[in-house]
Amino acid sequence: MALSVRFLGAAENVTGSCTLLEAGKRRVLVDCGMYQERELRGRNWQPFPLPADSLEAVLLTHAHLDHCGLLPKLVKEGFRGRIYCTAATAEIARIVLLDSARIQEEDAANKRRRHEREGREGKYPDVPLYTEEDARGCLPLFAPVAYGEQAEVAEGLTARFHEAGHILGSAMIEVQAAGNGAAGSSGAGNGHRRLIFSGDMGRWDKPIIRDPSVFEHGDYVFMESTYGDRRHEDSAAVAGALAEVVNATHRAGGNLLIPSFALERTQEVLYHLSALLHEDRIPHLRVFVDSPMAVSVTEVFEDHPELFDEEMSRLMADDRSPFRFPGLTLVRSVDESKSINHIRGTTIIIAGSGMCTGGRIKHHLVHNISRPESTVLFVGYQARGTLGRTIVNGAKEVRILGEQHRRRARIERISGFSAHADQVELLRWLGGFTEAPRRLFLMHGEPEALDALSGAVRQQHGWEPSIARYDQQVELP
Repeated sequence: MALSVRFLGAAENVTGSCTLLEAGKRRVLVDCGMYQERELRGRNWQPFPLPADSLEAVLLTHAHLDHCGLLPKLVKEGFRGRIYCTAATAEIARIVLLDSARIQEEDAANKRRRHEREGREGKYPDVPLYTEEDARGCLPLFAPVAYGEQAEVAEGLTARFHEAGHILGSAMIEVQAAGNGAAGSSGAGNGHRRLIFSGDMGRWDKPIIRDPSVFEHGDYVFMESTYGDRRHEDSAAVAGALAEVVNATHRAGGNLLIPSFALERTQEVLYHLSALLHEDRIPHLRVFVDSPMAVSVTEVFEDHPELFDEEMSRLMADDRSPFRFPGLTLVRSVDESKSINHIRGTTIIIAGSGMCTGGRIKHHLVHNISRPESTVLFVGYQARGTLGRTIVNGAKEVRILGEQHRRRARIERISGFSAHADQVELLRWLGGFTEAPRRLFLMHGEPEALDALSGAVRQQHGWEPSIARYDQQVELP
């Protein structure tokens, strides 16, 4: 059976993950993500490069928008297959997609009013990419599978999901393709080929969830490389770094803003804040999670204790949930959100989105970005072209909600929070393979990260990686 892949996203960039797998006449997507880099957002509006109704299934690694965010658009264009993922991913994707649709509808309405007032047209249409109704339309197609369970996703193709250690429910996906007469390195016989999609790979010894899975065999390996050019701070140093930022902001009398992804990053920040408060290493300040989506996602965490690592399980058994501690307020309503900015004294505000591309963090930035006593702490990756990247890069002025603001707040970063493996950890994962795959494809990374990781793979493993190119189709014999 002829087998090929076509890279439709996250190729020489980080977001928009989408890989087409063709096995004979069968077509399956691995992820269907939204582009978040400013210069690439126009791709979100383009029709899919193949008829949506020609796809039999989508294999979803996890519920971040850059991996699942275009599913409603795919369904709107005619997809009627099944969306395979873990149960936790299905639950979280529902929250993420409905929230994304609401934000898009609100942003489109705001842009229409602003453009009418300014007498100009925007770069993109003043209509939502998809609506809440569109998002609801894709939910019945989700087909949850357990870790380790084998699912036949199309004729001649089976998929098995393995722990990725990235976020709750995240998976690496092992695909077995029927043979074409040549024995594969997996030793499966009959020419069966084993494809390993890392998805977004997590890190070892991180709180709350379990470590990433490793594999011994794979004919074709598709690996992310977000942080392929750097090494994170030691995870053990995260708590100390966070305590320093909190204490310095408290002394200055400002607010601490933490732009944070609603999924995993918010829960991990709460994990460390809870521990610091219990140890009296930071003052007992009011902490706000100002994100309805983050509040809902946190409830999903509490509903899936079977996915926790040993340390987190012990905390929950001892009734010390990091998601419920004195001084913590989980904010859902708009009125509650607005009231936060009238509180005197230092508060800690955790709000989405993590790259400052939308959501309530923008409103908090408007109130704090020009205050030298306040701090903006970034705890996650900031893709090229996002407001978060602009701020991190030291811009003196930033445009927020259509207006320019002078940046006077202190800007801090803690890379140890990252849910993505760094170069050392990516190489460690590759070290699990007992023999070289036929081909290793690097994707989900900016050019600098891809080049650096390629060199490191050559040096440490002696393999010659291939860098995935946008819209490139590759035969997999």
